Amino acid sequence: MHKPVTKTASSKPRAGKPPLTVRLSSPRGFCAGVERAIRTVEEALELHGAPVYVRHEIVHNTHVVARLSAMGAIFVEDLDAVPQERPVVFSAHGAPKSAHTDASARGLIKIDATCPLVLKVHNQIRRHDMAGRTVILIGHRNHPEVVGSMGQAPDGAVILVETLADVAALPSLHGPLAYSTQTTLSVDETRDMIAALKARFPDIAGPAREDICYATSNRQDAVKAAAKNCDLFVVIGSATSSNSVRLVETAKIAGAVDAVLAEDAAGFDWTRLDRIRTLGLSAGASAPETLVEAFLTALAARRSLRIDHIETAREDVVFNTPFRLAS
Repeated sequence: MHKPVTKTASSKPRAGKPPLTVRLSSPRGFCAGVERAIRTVEEALELHGAPVYVRHEIVHNTHVVARLSAMGAIFVEDLDAVPQERPVVFSAHGAPKSAHTDASARGLIKIDATCPLVLKVHNQIRRHDMAGRTVILIGHRNHPEVVGSMGQAPDGAVILVETLADVAALPSLHGPLAYSTQTTLSVDETRDMIAALKARFPDIAGPAREDICYATSNRQDAVKAAAKNCDLFVVIGSATSSNSVRLVETAKIAGAVDAVLAEDAAGFDWTRLDRIRTLGLSAGASAPETLVEAFLTALAARRSLRIDHIETAREDVVFNTPFRLAS
C-alpha cells in the first residue's frame, strides 16, 4: 500500500444546505474478477444468444443480476434446470468439482467464470489432498466460494473453521495438515486465525502468502484510511456480498462512529444524515460505480458537499476471458 493520497473537490455551496465532508475511498467497487465474470456472461450472450444460464448469482449484487437477467441470462441453483446443449456459466465464486462433472455429463456448454484467485485456492486444496494432507479452510459456512473450495476434495478432507473459537475446538489432528482461506475475508481476522492455527499445529503447511485477494486487501486498506473520525461510513453493496460486509466491519474498527451497508441510494435511511458532518463512502468489489455516483448525487441534493478522495492504491489488474469464449 502506498501512502494515502487525499484530493479535495467541493460542490458549489447552496443556500439552505448544510455542509457535508465526504471521505471517498479508493480503490472501491468492481475488481478484475468481477469485471471478468460479468464480461463472460455478456460475451456468452453475444456468442450463443439468449438464454444463457448462470449457476448461482454471477456476483453478489442485485443490480448486476437484474441487468444481466434483462439481457437474457437465467440464474439457477440446480443444473437440472439447464436444458441440454445450452451454455452454463459458473459464477465468480467457483463451484465444487461435482458441479463441473454434472455439467459435462449432461452435455452442457460449460463456461467457467471463476475468479482466477479463487481457482488458485482450488488448486492448492487439490494439491494438498493429493499429497495426503488434511486441509483446514478458514471461511464462512454456506458461502458459495467456501462450498466450491470444500468441493475440491473428498468429504472429510477439508475442515471448515469460521472463528478463533473453532480453531481452539479442533480435535488433535494426526497426519500432515495444511490451511487455506476464503479470499474475501477480513485481512486482520484471517491473520489472527492463521496465527492460532500455527500455534496449535506448528507443522501445518500454508500458501507462501495469505489467500486474501489483492482487491479485498486494497479496499479494506482504503476504508481504514478514510474511516477515522467519520461520523458515519457507508458501504455500497449487497448484504450477500461477503467483502462488502467485511468493509462495514473494517470501517467500525478503523474509527468510524457508525458504519452501514446500503444496497443503493434508494435503500439508504436518509434520516441517518441528521447531525452528520463527515461521511465516509466506499463500495464492495461487486458493486458498480454507477451506484456510488447515484449515491453522491442523492447526497448533493441534500447537502453542500466537500469531497476528499482518499487513495491508498492503484489497480491495473485485468483477467482474460475464459478460454471457451476466447477460442
